[in-house]
Amino acid sequence: MSNSFDRQQASFLSSMSAAASKLGSGAGTKRSLAPPSPSPSVGSTTSAPAPGSLTPRREREAPGNVVYSQPALTGTGDSIISQMAYAVSWLRTKDEPQTCADVLGYLSATSRPEKEQEFFVEQMRRHPQIQWIPDPSLSEQTWRSGTYVHRPIIPNVKSKTQLLAYLQKKTDASGVSVKDLKDGWPDCEAAINELEAEHKLLVVRAKKDGAARMVWLDDPSLFHEVDPQLKLLWSRVELPSVENIVQKLLAAQQKPASEDPRLKAAQAPKAEKKKKKTQRRTGKSTNVHMEHLLKDYSHMKR
Repeated sequence: MSNSFDRQQASFLSSMSAAASKLGSGAGTKRSLAPPSPSPSVGSTTSAPAPGSLTPRREREAPGNVVYSQPALTGTGDSIISQMAYAVSWLRTKDEPQTCADVLGYLSATSRPEKEQEFFVEQMRRHPQIQWIPDPSLSEQTWRSGTYVHRPIIPNVKSKTQLLAYLQKKTDASGVSVKDLKDGWPDCEAAINELEAEHKLLVVRAKKDGAARMVWLDDPSLFHEVDPQLKLLWSRVELPSVENIVQKLLAAQQKPASEDPRLKAAQAPKAEKKKKKTQRRTGKSTNVHMEHLLKDYSHMKR
């Protein structure tokens, strides 16, 4: 046991001495070894701050309070659809006709190429909410000629008299949307309230804010003031409950109007339908036209 341990100890010492000799021989020669590349750390990824600043450059360049899930605020839209919507909204606020130069100037589009301006003017003439008025002094119209006005959904209705005249000309009993009225008459609510107080308009309002939604023509001659004392007496009359009314009608052998025959039929018990059993045939079925072939002739044998 001791001999094996001695041999292991001797081999270990010899290996250690060999390694020491190698290290000693290599120490005499000058050899430049490149240091190992360090692993990237948080400090190495950030650039050093500038001499005159206290924060790193990357932190100074990063914008603050940016919500990347929302589109950037770039001002007015640059597409032709957005520009056309702005043009319609601007013409709606103008009572006088406007030239194409006025419209392009409002849109800040006068510095664009002439082809783009011409294309926009052509599309503006085709828009259903814009009316182009040609220049009567020119025999041939150009894309710069003429003026433009807003074409409302309900034209020529901008006063109480015009509204009543428009409703009188209607051939059906349909109402007029207040939203359509505001397209050409933005401040029509005050006039609607006045006509309603004069019993010249029937107005349907929203339950949430009481804003007018639809209007109909009314006749003030059909309105009759009811005495307030009569209103008070009418409100004091107590009505019987629905259950008592039904019981009294049934006691008088009368059918109440609240009774639904469909519900009565649904509540009635349904009779169970018995399935009919199919009867089995007991008789033998034979082929009549083959009876002579199936006849027994065994008794005729000799």
